[in-house]
Formats: sequence, C-alpha cells, structure tokens
Amino acid sequence: MAARTGASSATPAVALARKEGIEHAVHRYVTDREGGGGEDEGYGLEAAAALGVGVDRVLKTLVAATGGGQLVVGVVPVSRMLDLRALAASVGSKRAAMADAAAAERATGYVLGGISPLGQRRRLPTVVDQGAMEHPTVFVSAGRRGLEIELDPRDLVRLAQATVAAIAGRAPAAGRVRRPGAVPDRITP
Repeated sequence: MAARTGASSATPAVALARKEGIEHAVHRYVTDREGGGGEDEGYGLEAAAALGVGVDRVLKTLVAATGGGQLVVGVVPVSRMLDLRALAASVGSKRAAMADAAAAERATGYVLGGISPLGQRRRLPTVVDQGAMEHPTVFVSAGRRGLEIELDPRDLVRLAQATVAAIAGRAPAAGRVRRPGAVPDRITP
C-alpha cells in the first residue's frame, strides 16, 4: 500500500497522514448520501459494501459526551455498536451518551457520515476498539462521505493520539435502521 492521494482528496485527515509519512491509501466510493439523505445513517456499512471490504475492517467514528460534558471519540467496527459504558470507563468517566450531532460536527470540523478520527478541528480524546488491532489495515473516514483512508491500525492510534480499549458492544439488531437526523449509533424501530 503506497501513499496515494489526489488533490481533491486532501482533507485534513489525508493531509495529516501525508505530513507524517504514513503509508496509506485513499479509497473513493459512490454514495447516495452526499447531501445527507437516505433512510439510515449506515455510512460505514455502505462503505464496506462499496469497497468490498469486511465490516470488521471498516471503522466508524462516533462522538460521545461524558458525564462531565467532555466530548470523546470512539472508533469501532461498523458491524458493532459503541459500548458507551466501556468508552466512559476508558477515559476515566462514569457515564457517556452520544453527543449532539451539531456539537460533534463543530468540534471535529466534519459532517456526520464523514467524521474522521484524524485531522479534527479540535483534537478530542480518542479510543480505538482493541479489535481493530487484529487487522493489517483498517479503513476510517477520510473526512468526507464517500472517502475512506486505509492504514495500519497502529498508525491510526499514533496519528489520533488514541488509546486502545474494548469499547465495541454487540452487533445491532437485524432489520433496524436509523432515521435521518437521529443521533448516530442509537437504533430506533
């Protein structure tokens, strides 16, 4: 995997990987959600299907707020839910809840469906699920819907200045989708 990027893929996430000399690849895919529409917010599942990659290697970036109001980032496989209690414990808090979408976008500088753990406007404490470390490479959002960056999970942890912990919960119930505007990772009927 060579460091491949094009001028139009120079998001802050890609620029950070390039600046740090990290071996990576940028992958584009066509998404029906460029404007944020669609029946659910399964951007990561869409990415895995479009790229032909296993859902355990494509990671979603979720922003939560601890009991004290601090925003934190959890990075888990798209096939799993974020265990908010485990995330809270990993950052020394008793509880956490999904952050307000607008607050997540303001803090990271990215839009929902394109939030990357890399190159955020304000670097938030980040925790990567330990399962990611089992793969030679993983995919995370490169900072735009339809754009993923593939890199070694150890490089992801280093670039995001993240910690590694068991924060992935169970898989979501089959047949359930998220409504547009719903907080990511909250499953609704």
